Amino acid sequence: MAGWSWAILFVAGLFEVGWAIGLKYADGFTRPLPSALTLVAMVLSVVLLSFAVRSLPLGTAYAVWTGIGTIGTAILGIVLFAEPATALRLGCIGLIVAGIVGLKLAG
Repeated sequence: MAGWSWAILFVAGLFEVGWAIGLKYADGFTRPLPSALTLVAMVLSVVLLSFAVRSLPLGTAYAVWTGIGTIGTAILGIVLFAEPATALRLGCIGLIVAGIVGLKLAG
């Protein structure tokens, strides 16, 4: 069951990336379709997280979920919105990746 929980958690993290990026496109929830898709992604992300924490430690699952969201959003911000890709910024993203891997290995 724990293997499925990690997969569910990963998908939940992807939906978190989706809603974070969706916020930019929703333009303060003034654009109907991006707003609706953003809200759906928010709900799916939290619901999937709730399924994952049934068998994963809460602190670990939450940290991994937010880490996936942070990494994905930062990378897509660079790709989609021309946000800076400085060495320091990329190094910090790498540290987040290392933290997620460490938490996964720890339990």
